Amino acid sequence: MCADRRRLMRAPHERGTMYATTPEREQLVADIKHAGFYPDLVLEVVDDALAGMNPDAHFVQHETHFSRDDFHRHITVMVLCGEHVIFAHLDDQHLEGDAQGTVAHVSVEAVHLSALNAVTISYGFSQPQAYNAGSTAPTEISFQIAWTGSLHVELAPAGCQDPQCNADHGYTGDARREDIAVRVSATADGPESVQRAQHFARALHRARMYATRR
Repeated sequence: MCADRRRLMRAPHERGTMYATTPEREQLVADIKHAGFYPDLVLEVVDDALAGMNPDAHFVQHETHFSRDDFHRHITVMVLCGEHVIFAHLDDQHLEGDAQGTVAHVSVEAVHLSALNAVTISYGFSQPQAYNAGSTAPTEISFQIAWTGSLHVELAPAGCQDPQCNADHGYTGDARREDIAVRVSATADGPESVQRAQHFARALHRARMYATRR
């Protein structure tokens, strides 16, 4: 359970800066600022999602994807708090024809631990023959979180095999359950990122196991 359920009391000029009351909250603030991707906006979004509750564990992932003509950045913040896990995602979009035009898209979801279908954790170890229990850290970790409720729907206009056909065939597409998949490696992200991802994944797994057996 969260150590403190009190709502944050902030003056108007303090908005946008998460009030740090515990070491875990302070580290969450530091990780969001370190990512450097619209930190004030991300802090405000996560702060509102926490609703005054202190985090028990968290993980922040900032990624950049390159295409031929552009690059895209996004950040995902996952926070375990009591019987819920909060997912906050932000990405930006550069508007065509406007060099200064950028739009940020933000989504937030709070999921009860009982709604999680699975928390799957996979580890990678370099030189497993030299493994020492308690001292050998994984070189990479992947975890996937699947839950019920939300559906991701992708639709596109349906067609037929006749290239001359102009009839309306409706739409086709697929719907799948939303989930989160994260992969962190020591080579690409650094050993500390692997350690932070492992800490969050294990904390979430333990919390889910406890919530489902009650």
